[in-house]
Amino acid sequence: MDRDLRRLTLVYPVAAEDRVVDFLLDLAPPVPGFTSWRAEGHGASFDGKSPREKVRGCIERNMLVMVIERARLADLLAEVRAGCAIPDLAYWVEPVESFGRFK
Repeated sequence: MDRDLRRLTLVYPVAAEDRVVDFLLDLAPPVPGFTSWRAEGHGASFDGKSPREKVRGCIERNMLVMVIERARLADLLAEVRAGCAIPDLAYWVEPVESFGRFK
């Protein structure tokens, strides 16, 4: 079966990790699995940088990625926007050419 898949990436403040993960895990129907990790954002303008981040030249963030069917993507983004409103939450979507598991 050929599915139209997308990779959804969310980037958000570290302090919001539990809120984002709990929100996604509580959705019905459930979302597919996802992976999250710590990251550092770099660039010219990061509003709300802490003094430590200003000195280091980067801002601490968490990233979360999941592979999801395109048909569900718009609804999921609307649910995240409405139910998990977090300042500075960024997202982007990329096509997935292939997805599988090695067993």
